Amino acid sequence: MRQPIILLLVFMLVACSGTGNTPNPTASSATLSPSPTAMPVATNPSPATATAESPTSQVVILTPTQISPTQTEPPTSVQGFPDSATYGWQPIVAGLQSPIGLANAGDGSGRLFVIEQPGRIKIIRDNLPLPTPFLDITDRAGSQGFEQGLLGLAFHPQYPQNGYFYVNYTDLQGNTIIARFQTSLEDPNRADPGSEARLLQIPQPYANHNGGSVVFGPDGYLYLGLGDGGSAGDPQGNGQSLNSLLGKILRIDVDHQHPYAIPPDNPFAGGGGKPEIWAYGLRNPWRFSFDRLTGDLYIGDVGQDEWEEINFLPAGSAGGANFGWNFMEGTHAYKGSPPASMNLMIPVAEYHHDQGCSVTGGVVYRGGRLPAWQGIYLYGDYCTGRIWGLLRGAQGDWRSTELFTGMGRITAFGTDEAGEIYLLDQSGSIYLLAGR
Repeated sequence: MRQPIILLLVFMLVACSGTGNTPNPTASSATLSPSPTAMPVATNPSPATATAESPTSQVVILTPTQISPTQTEPPTSVQGFPDSATYGWQPIVAGLQSPIGLANAGDGSGRLFVIEQPGRIKIIRDNLPLPTPFLDITDRAGSQGFEQGLLGLAFHPQYPQNGYFYVNYTDLQGNTIIARFQTSLEDPNRADPGSEARLLQIPQPYANHNGGSVVFGPDGYLYLGLGDGGSAGDPQGNGQSLNSLLGKILRIDVDHQHPYAIPPDNPFAGGGGKPEIWAYGLRNPWRFSFDRLTGDLYIGDVGQDEWEEINFLPAGSAGGANFGWNFMEGTHAYKGSPPASMNLMIPVAEYHHDQGCSVTGGVVYRGGRLPAWQGIYLYGDYCTGRIWGLLRGAQGDWRSTELFTGMGRITAFGTDEAGEIYLLDQSGSIYLLAGR
């Protein structure tokens, strides 16, 4: 395994393609507002009237509350940020090999399943890793690049009955594979590596920006995060192309057809684009999650040279949201001019590369042990180990503040069955958010 310092330098080069300025050590707290250098913003129009009411020479940028009227008020459980000095991250496991994802099976077993990037899934029980991997596909997962390997894991909502789980990995040629596996009938702590059923194989033009998240939504459909294909600046224009699956969040039905069916309400199910597409205009969505209480969707999208961003879709949103890449990086113009009256979604939070270089999308706290954290979305930065909290205030304003720092190379956040939050450090450790 390569030395950690080499890993960091290469990751910063290929994942962020930025300058990696020295982080500002001062904690930040701010309410997000569009930058003066961003594209023009529509103030109040509804999605149905925004295009007609806007000048034909300017793009319309929608705030997340304008895309769907189903949730116009934030959950009442969000009161404010807790005093982070009275909380900390308790180490529970060490010695893993490049852990980059954590999930639970929702089967009442209390087990945690941790993705090791070279191609293994380990089970954590009672804060101890079991000696034998749950799944080992190192023979078919290519991890030569620093953003390749086994990248995502999701358990089927009926996993206790069918034993199905789904993964995202890059194969030995560096292409993305979405596959289903099944747990062994003889041993619930072992999966059958020979049970692989491939749903999708997506060619990757470059070794970076593979995305990797695999998440079941509240609607029972499987959501998949794909980066723009790599290099820098999206040279192939995949983020905005509706004829490419790259730079997208896909949404498929794994229950009613083999290998999958297209949900009838997908935005391009009837034509005009790839039918699997749910949302687009993303550079490298490194971890997205649904709020288990509200169904809201949060997306961490890794930036290019200057800005890292968190995107948001309220529960009940129609598909087809365009998050702007590569016309925009965060709330800032990046390259070219969008077509007249194109609707773009601005992020609900962003931070500059003087505070980090690669965002790691997180999760909303819905556990029972730490009531002060109810409704807080936690996300972090891979390069600096900073962790921010994000909430939506009583007036609908979004507020983000730095809560922790120095937490290593944060690759992922995850939750157990009870909703408690864990973070993963690429050096091999897992931490649990707890009171001091």
